[in-house]
Order: sequence, then C-alpha cells, then structure tokens
Amino acid sequence: MKRREFLLWTSATLAVGCVSHVDAGGSRAGGGVVRPTDAAAFRASRRFAATPFGRVAYVDRGAGDVALFLHGAPLNGFQWRGAIDRLSSRRRCIAPDFMGLGYSEVPEHQSLAASAQVGMLAALLDSLGVSQVDVVASDSGGAVAQLFLVRYPERVRTLLLTNCDTEPNSPPPKVQPAIDLARAGALADATAQWLVDKALARSTFGAAVFKDPSRFEDETIEYYAAPLVSTPLRRAQYHAFHLALAPNPLAGIEAHLLRSEVPVRIVWGESDDIFSPEDAHYLDRTFPRSRGIRFVPGAKLFFQEEFPDVIAEEAERLWRGT
Repeated sequence: MKRREFLLWTSATLAVGCVSHVDAGGSRAGGGVVRPTDAAAFRASRRFAATPFGRVAYVDRGAGDVALFLHGAPLNGFQWRGAIDRLSSRRRCIAPDFMGLGYSEVPEHQSLAASAQVGMLAALLDSLGVSQVDVVASDSGGAVAQLFLVRYPERVRTLLLTNCDTEPNSPPPKVQPAIDLARAGALADATAQWLVDKALARSTFGAAVFKDPSRFEDETIEYYAAPLVSTPLRRAQYHAFHLALAPNPLAGIEAHLLRSEVPVRIVWGESDDIFSPEDAHYLDRTFPRSRGIRFVPGAKLFFQEEFPDVIAEEAERLWRGT
C-alpha cells in the first residue's frame, strides 16, 4: 500500500459530568496506588478457554462478581489493563479477545460477525462457570455488548458504554475505508507497517484515537498489531472481522433496548469524531434506566487507556447504584 493511502486510512478511519484533569498513571479510584500492568505482565496472565468457537484468549483477575470488558478494533483485551488494575480488588475482571482480533485462535471458517461474537462470549462465560456479569464496552465491543444484552438480558447486571456503535451509526462512515481495504485484502499490510515504523503508528492511528499519542508506546503497538498479521490465516480473519461490520449489525435493536431493565451508564470521549456526542445522547434516550452521560473533555475514541481512573470511578458508581 502507498504511504499516502495508509495515512488517509489511519487518520480518517480509525479515529475508530466533566473532567478537569485525570491522571493516567497509577492512582486507584478508591485511593492508593496500583502498579501499572505492562505488556509482558499482561501476556503472562493470558489464558485460553476451549469453546465451540475455538480457543478464546482472555485475562482473568480478581474475585467475586464478574466484570466483563469488551474491547474495540483493532485492539484486544490489553485495552482495559488500567481499568483492571484499579477494579480487580472489587470484581473478578475478565477481558477476552474477540474472534479475528487479539490472540484468540478460531477455525478458518468461523463467522466473525457481531452475532457470532455474542455466542462466543456466552460460551466463554459458560466454560468459566459465570452466570451474570457487569459489562464494560468500547467501540465495536459496544455493539456486541448491546446484542449480548438483548440475547441474554438475564446475564447482564449493569452496562457501562464508552464511545461505540449505535443503531443509527453502525458502522460509522469513517470506518468504511477500513472495510474497503479489508475487501481489497490490503488492511493487514497497512497494519503491519506499524510494526516497522512506530512513529508512523503514533502520528496517524495514535493521533486519531488518543488525546496524547506519545502514550501509544512501542510495546502497546506490538501487542495490538502483531497477532493481526502473524499468519496468513490471521490476516484473512482480520479482514473478515472488518467485512462483518456491514451491513449494520444493530439494525432493529432499538425496540429491544427501549424495553431493557438493565442500569446503564455512558462515558464518552468528547473529542471523538467517529462516535459523536449525539451517539451518547441517543443511548441515554434509548435505555430506560440510563444513569446519564459523563463527557471526558479532549478524549478520543480509545480514551480508556489514557483515563483508566474515569472508567474505574464510573464503574464503581454504577455497581454501587449511586
């Protein structure tokens, strides 16, 4: 792929209450200091569950009631490491990798559509003996979370949604170039460039999805991109994941969400230009038990990595029912 095309894709496509200042370091929502989990530690804690969908990669930390963390694309469960650092003393935190992303290993012809991801999550939870969860979700993971809620309402205690798909905006227009690249078989090649030019990854993708792209560290780039391009099968599945984003997987879901009895909190990066503040307001209007929106000034699509204290604080409030 030509450099110009790659720059266009990363800058235009993946950019796929208020806060005056939030520390992205090691503070904990309930006080004290936690030691940040780095890529090596997260990798060492990775487990695999055998399911009918394949071997699902996940991280499992803490004890008690389960919080299920659903990541965006093209990321994996590592996205939630800061939140898990802060919340694993209060919940059993499970962060799986979706099929077609991250380190999950699935058969060649396995569907990677959002509906199949819902089935995979249910199978994973069954294999772990988990009957009910508090869901925390971002980006395309938010679409899966909504579908999971509709299919398994009895399994969801609460739902915390950050910038993500809504029925009127799924897939969002700025994701279409990535879908087109996947259809052309070129998306994996574009992503592979991050591994050889980390500065390019920061100046394009990083600038689009982080408030401070300098925090998009080399090890993080490696942890996200390496599995996506590691084998011909993984490259094909990375493309298939994106192709499955259309047509709209949330078509017709609004009527079901309007009847939901699950408490929902919405936390939104205010500077994201893929999922706008209107998407947050739509969710707030749609869920009968919405507990409102918290906008994070300056935050973009993947602010969860930069502002884990916000996630931890809002999750704890939602879980307490306050």
